[in-house]
Amino acid sequence: MNELKSIDEKILVKPYSPNLGGVVTGLDISKPISISELKFIKQAFHKYQVLFFQKQSEISPEIQVSLGKSFGALHVHPAAPTMKGHSEIFEIHTHKNSKISNGTENFHSDVSCDTEPPLGTMLQLHILPECGGDTMFVNMYSAYETLSEPMKNFLVSLRAWHESEHIYKGRYAERGVSDEDISYPSSLHPIVRTHPETKRKALFVNRSFTTRIEGLKNEESNALLKFLFNHSEQIAFQIRYRWNINDMAFWDNRCALHKAIWDYHPMERKGRRVTIKGDRPV
Repeated sequence: MNELKSIDEKILVKPYSPNLGGVVTGLDISKPISISELKFIKQAFHKYQVLFFQKQSEISPEIQVSLGKSFGALHVHPAAPTMKGHSEIFEIHTHKNSKISNGTENFHSDVSCDTEPPLGTMLQLHILPECGGDTMFVNMYSAYETLSEPMKNFLVSLRAWHESEHIYKGRYAERGVSDEDISYPSSLHPIVRTHPETKRKALFVNRSFTTRIEGLKNEESNALLKFLFNHSEQIAFQIRYRWNINDMAFWDNRCALHKAIWDYHPMERKGRRVTIKGDRPV
C-alpha cells in the first residue's frame, strides 16, 4: 500500500504494514476537524481498515464523543460499564486487581452480536504498561479473497449466529455491573458481507461471538467455523500494534478483527473508547 497525503499536504498517512493499517501524522485530534480533513480521514479509513493517530495529547471525553459523532451516531455497549455522565464512552482499565481483561481474549469484531453491528471503534490509551499490552488486527478482506472459488461459492448463501451471553455474563461484575438488567443480544448474519462503502467482500465471523452456522448439522458447523477461524487468523493477515501514550486507534469492525493482548499483569493499562453505530450486514 502507498501513503496518502491530504490536498494541502498537512496530513500524512503511511502504511503500518503491507497488509493493513495506516499511521496518521499532522492532525491534532484535540481540535475541531474540518470537512475536508474529515473527508480525507474517511478515505484513509476505507483504504487502511485501521488508523493510528500518533503524537497526540490526551483528549477529553467531550472531544472524543464529538469526534466519534463526526462518523455517525454512537453505540452504547450492551454490557460493559460506561463512564459516568457519558454513556457512549466505555472505559478500558486493567490493573493489578483485575481478574480478567476488559476485552475478550480472542479475535473479534466489536459487538458483532448486535442486529446492526458497529461501524468502527475509536480507542485512546492514556496509561500504558512498561511493556506489553499490544493490540493485534486481522484483515478480513484478505481472509475472504484467499479462499478457493468453490469455498467462496459455498459460503455466499450461509448465515451464522453471533451470540453474547457466553462472553458478557458476569464479565464486568468486579466493576459493579449487575447481570439482572442486561439483555444479551444475538443475531444472524451472513458469513460473507459486502462493505457498504468499499463494496469489497469480507469474511464476517469471529472466534468470540460466532457460535453456529444456520442450516448445518452441529458437526458440520463446528468443523467449518474452526476452519474459518484458523484461516482468518493466520499470521499473513495480521499486524501487531505497539502503543505510545495517547495514541488513538480507529478500526473498521466491518472488515477487520482485533484483540488486545493481556500479557502485562499486574501493570496498568487505561483509556477510553467510543464506538460508532453501523448497519445490518448484507
